[in-house]
Amino acid sequence: MSHTAHIPSHRKPRQRASKSALRAGVAGGFLSTIAVAGAAGPAQAEPVTQTIEMPTITDGLSTAVAASAQATQQVALDLETQASEDAAAEKAAKAAKKAHAEAVRKAEAKKKAEAAAKAEAEAEERAERASRTSERTTLSASSGSSDSGSSASSPSSSNSSNVSGSAASIVAFAKAQVGDAYVSGGTGPNAWDCSGLVQAAYRTAGIDLPRVSQSQSTAGTQVSLDNLQPGDILYWGGAGSAYHVAIYVGGGEFVGAQNSSTGTVQRSMDYDRPTGAVRVL
Repeated sequence: MSHTAHIPSHRKPRQRASKSALRAGVAGGFLSTIAVAGAAGPAQAEPVTQTIEMPTITDGLSTAVAASAQATQQVALDLETQASEDAAAEKAAKAAKKAHAEAVRKAEAKKKAEAAAKAEAEAEERAERASRTSERTTLSASSGSSDSGSSASSPSSSNSSNVSGSAASIVAFAKAQVGDAYVSGGTGPNAWDCSGLVQAAYRTAGIDLPRVSQSQSTAGTQVSLDNLQPGDILYWGGAGSAYHVAIYVGGGEFVGAQNSSTGTVQRSMDYDRPTGAVRVL
């Protein structure tokens, strides 16, 4: 017996030929199936690159969306425009209402101012007349009246129709200014105060009188109110302290720049009898 007869062999036993053939067949069939499927795939189904219906649906939807957006934008624009117009109309209405109220306020203020000015002028005239009357009464009481029983009417013999020379020039100038305004300190040609008018009238006869009434009341010879001649200077108040002067124009009337309410007027001496008179001619 051999010395290796009892050592078992480690070599795997050979598989049978039938099993090997079966396994090889199965593996080959699987690989063949894969190969066939791979080769047949591209020929049987091509990739989809476009459709017939989808572009039509997409274009219609896009148009509808654009139209809706445009309509929404137009509505918003219309609402914004309407809001702006409403705001402008409201603002204009408020401005018109404010302007109307301001116009009414100004008109009322003007009316009140005119009424106040008229009342002030009337009060000024009344006060002036009262002052003249008081002054005249005081002077009459202090000096005594030598002709208290005589007529108080102005001389009727002195009529402006028979005036001539320098007196006629003075009277004509004074009458020509009737209707002019009264302005304190006025010296013409369209606005006067009392002494400014007298001074300008005498200047036409070449006579330069003092500017103020106090000085004009002593510029000539004192004469009685019953012996007046056209062109004489009438004064109210005391001689040398007169507060108003005018020019006697004959017929018992005088021309003088009275006040801001009446302006330059021709009035009867009975309207506001003067205190005295002075003759310069």
